[in-house]
Amino acid sequence: MKTWKKAGLTALAGSLVATSAFAGAVTVSGTANLTYTGNTGAQDSPGAAGVENGQDGARWGLNQSLSFSGSGEMDNGWTVSVSQTLANGSSTGIGMTIDMGDAGSLNYESDTGARGIGKIKDMMPTADEDVGNGLDANGTATGGEVSGTVAAGTTGFHYSKAMDMVEIGVGYAPKGGTTQAGGGVSGPGATASATSAFIKIDPMDGLEIGFGVGEYAAATAGDKSQTDDVDTAYVTYVYGPVTFAYQVSNTDTYGAAQSDDEQTRWGILYAVNDEMSISYQDHENDDDTVAVDEEATGISMSYTVGSMTFKAHRNKGTNLGNVVTRESEHTEVGVTFAF
Repeated sequence: MKTWKKAGLTALAGSLVATSAFAGAVTVSGTANLTYTGNTGAQDSPGAAGVENGQDGARWGLNQSLSFSGSGEMDNGWTVSVSQTLANGSSTGIGMTIDMGDAGSLNYESDTGARGIGKIKDMMPTADEDVGNGLDANGTATGGEVSGTVAAGTTGFHYSKAMDMVEIGVGYAPKGGTTQAGGGVSGPGATASATSAFIKIDPMDGLEIGFGVGEYAAATAGDKSQTDDVDTAYVTYVYGPVTFAYQVSNTDTYGAAQSDDEQTRWGILYAVNDEMSISYQDHENDDDTVAVDEEATGISMSYTVGSMTFKAHRNKGTNLGNVVTRESEHTEVGVTFAF
């Protein structure tokens, strides 16, 4: 009787080992970010009647996230991984990736993931946030950031492959672009799909050159099959502790009465040491239908001690949305804990 019991436990243990190997490994990581923020520009009003510009109310904020990831290896050597993030209690960053080795990698994101050209839409080096973070174009909760940044969809497929000094990426965001559960469809009213691609080249140590093109559903009402065309090109160069980048992006909007944007950015980052970095960014967007250009500048810094990082940035924009007198100033200081 004891022999049978021992054999049964041995078989069960072997079954558990086999099941664990099949399931793969699961890891959990997280961050907590405490910030103090001030908005003091002409457009930085909460929007309530009788409230003066720059009166922000409560300025302390806290964000926290937990990221779950798991992976397993298939019989042919390919690796399948899944990931999901809980940001402030809401699910986001849901994705699945198949790493096919020499054949490249195929990823599907159900939300918040850049596809194709979206992977290289902003290649500026920064110690904290980008130059558009926190800027308000029209004094409401919906008018954030700056103009002219290329888009290519967030929900859908992305294929990438690296070959020596070359990397290519292709993105496809199915029409509709909304998050669906397994077995679901977006229903009627879907717009054109977003398709785009990019190429990166590393011709020498420290130098990287990239170019991308794409199209996505036009915002103009009417024929939902129409698309806006986008392209971007950039160069980055790292020399010792200094990183420099320059990028030009274009958006050609559908319709004769619509505006076309040309965005130009440059940025520089200096790594003081392994723990501290400072950076500066400059942004300009030229709308071909108006005489004034949107301009913004930003400076940021970061200092890391173990799992704790202190960060700060200040961004200022003028003629936001390419409208005269629209100004926004955003200052943010925070500390992030990683675990």
